[in-house]
Order: sequence, then structure tokens, then C-alpha cells
Amino acid sequence: MPTYDYRCNACEHTFEEFQMMSEAVLKKCPECGKLKLERLIGTGAGFVFKGSGYYVTDYRDGSYDAAKKADSAPSSDASDSGSSSSDSGSSPST
Repeated sequence: MPTYDYRCNACEHTFEEFQMMSEAVLKKCPECGKLKLERLIGTGAGFVFKGSGYYVTDYRDGSYDAAKKADSAPSSDASDSGSSSSDSGSSPST
């Protein structure tokens, strides 16, 4: 349920109201009691997806995948050189 901002044009009272989207727009000011309320247009809030069906990686763009591949390529070379040095170390002892 969204939070709506309201302002009274009679007494300038501003407040937020947590209400369902299907509810009617408020018209009566809780401070002065006059029918001069107007709902303000806000920027809204970002969506937060929760649950087991949503992942952080679902909404990444292609640049993330390219950077991931670039980062993983040098690390695989380093692991290969480390294994070859351990092989050469075992050869002289035999």
C-alpha cells in the first residue's frame, strides 16, 4: 500500500496518509475540518522485490557480465601457474 502526501489549501497543514490505491482521495482536513485537501504528486518509492523468486542479478545489464568475464579470466591464469609450480616441485624428489 502506498503512502500519499496531502496538503490543506485552507490551513496549509501537510501530512502523509497510508492507504490502499482503491480508496477514495481524502477531502476533509484532519486539522481544520474544511474540505480543502489536495493530494500532492510525489516521486514515489523504488520497488523492493522480496521472496525466493527474485535475485539481485535479475535486473543487471550487459556491462556487468562483461566485467565479470574480464575479472575471471586473469584469476584462472594465476591458478594454472600455481599448479604448474607445485608439479615441478614434486619432480626433483622422485
